[in-house]
Amino acid sequence: MRFSRRNSGWHPVPVSASAALRWWLFNQHSLTDLIKQRCNQFRVEPTFQALATACHDELAVINLHRNELALIREVYLYCGDRPVVFAHSVIVREHLQGTWRGLSRLGNQSLGSLLFSNPLIKRHDRFSFRQLNDHHLLYHRACERLSHNKPKRLWARRRPFSLYGQPILVTEIFLPGILAL
Repeated sequence: MRFSRRNSGWHPVPVSASAALRWWLFNQHSLTDLIKQRCNQFRVEPTFQALATACHDELAVINLHRNELALIREVYLYCGDRPVVFAHSVIVREHLQGTWRGLSRLGNQSLGSLLFSNPLIKRHDRFSFRQLNDHHLLYHRACERLSHNKPKRLWARRRPFSLYGQPILVTEIFLPGILAL
């Protein structure tokens, strides 16, 4: 599996992130589990799931071609009524009939729960990080549920997972509410 950062804006270290946010960014455990430990009213709210084209900076990471369709799934992770994370995942369409079948039926289940419960699923050891601003599509998608005072930038992390060599790319965007946990 190729993991390319070339000209993508993604970096191996989130240099200017606050110490509190760095704890979340670097934590290798399931983000779902970490939030559940700090929140009595955790929920997943799916907002988008369809065959669509991936963002240009995602193509090389999971070997997609320009205009090739993939399953895009987007959800918010909530603590009570506060969105704390926006998650975006990309799965190659052909893998939905094989290794990753069933992912299109997750509904309001957390993808992270599945990824961390199956010992056959391999995680790339290192995250890539990026500050997203209003020039990136995922910034706009992540800000849709923020009522007011949208931040100028949001920190995101991503890494691929694979099962039998078939990748899925998971991007997690940390919303301002995460720092209240």
